[in-house]
Amino acid sequence: MAKTQLNVRVDEDTARAARERALERGMSVNRYIEELVRQDTGEAGHTFVEAAADFMKQYESVFAEEFGAAQGESSGAHRSEGRH
Repeated sequence: MAKTQLNVRVDEDTARAARERALERGMSVNRYIEELVRQDTGEAGHTFVEAAADFMKQYESVFAEEFGAAQGESSGAHRSEGRH
């Protein structure tokens, strides 16, 4: 993906906080800001949901075996069996 340069003015405290957070995460300030924007626009959320869906597909049988939940079974059925 092509990169575009942005010039942003922030107060010194905000600049210091951005540098410190980026350093803590082992990334550049540019990358840190880019990640914040992605999170804010939901891209990270979409990635998380996709990864969670893949995980559930892989381990669906394990969860079904462990918790006894068949597809389409309502959670109310567990309560009638004495599970709370």
